[in-house]
Amino acid sequence: MAEPIHVVCPHCDAINRMPQERLAAHGKCGRCGKALFDGRPVQVDAARFATHVERNDIPVLVDFCAPWCGPCRAMAPEFEKAAARLEPGIRLLKLDTDAAPEIAARMVIRSIPTLALFSGGREIARTAGAMNAESLVAWVRAQPGGQEAAAAVV
Repeated sequence: MAEPIHVVCPHCDAINRMPQERLAAHGKCGRCGKALFDGRPVQVDAARFATHVERNDIPVLVDFCAPWCGPCRAMAPEFEKAAARLEPGIRLLKLDTDAAPEIAARMVIRSIPTLALFSGGREIARTAGAMNAESLVAWVRAQPGGQEAAAAVV
């Protein structure tokens, strides 16, 4: 039996321990009782960003975006479709760079939308520009660690 992994609740940010082999069973949060995965991106602020990126043992894909950005708005439904396909192997987050400029500056976000893939709290891949769901899923699966995580849910 594999070592338990930590999964951050998208609703209350509690850190849940669960066996990795039960990840696809879509468990519930031990604190709030809501589903740990609902196939939708999680909107985060600066504090929630740190918790999700640093405390999740599953890879985390972040869409750095802004509400006024046309390409960001065009990509939003595609990112949602990708979340439905990639969860629970990968957590998808959306961070409004206007609401969290300190994170955007620390992450050196120069254009939006920018997608960054994190594993173990560290950025492992990045790309800029809007993508459709197919391209986004293919990009994630092509990254180190992304293929195994994405394949775990297929």
